[in-house]
Amino acid sequence: MSTVEFNEMLLSNAEFLKPFTATLTHDQDDARDLYQETLCKALTNQDKYHEGTNIKAWLYTIMRNIFINHYRRRAKQRTIFDHTPNEFLLNQGAHAVYNEALSTISLKEMQAAIYKLPALFRNPFLLYFEGYRYNEIAKALHEPLGTIKSRIHFARKLLKKQIKRS
Repeated sequence: MSTVEFNEMLLSNAEFLKPFTATLTHDQDDARDLYQETLCKALTNQDKYHEGTNIKAWLYTIMRNIFINHYRRRAKQRTIFDHTPNEFLLNQGAHAVYNEALSTISLKEMQAAIYKLPALFRNPFLLYFEGYRYNEIAKALHEPLGTIKSRIHFARKLLKKQIKRS
């Protein structure tokens, strides 16, 4: 098949992609970009098209693969890997939420509430509050990891109750 024949066949069958690009991207500019990139990739890979193959299915496959690759690339850019033993995933795209609780209580009130906690809960909570990880706290206090997590959880619950009373 000659290049001219391929180009004519490509242009006559490419219009069906436009509505589908809009469905995939939900954005008019991104849809145009996806459409153009699909046609560009089809032109550069003309030699991989076998005559008699369904051109619409071939173009659709190219477009779908481009969309999936862009999606995966964006997802990787928004995710940071924390290579600590706990293997947390931190999303950069997550937005911080304004916390009114900090503005309504003073630092002294918070410290007083923390020091009213029983030592069993206070010590792991203070270490966690200072930035230590659960496994580091467990090693320092010679306690199982689950016990430390539980004590910090209960310390938070007790602090919430104390602060609500104030």
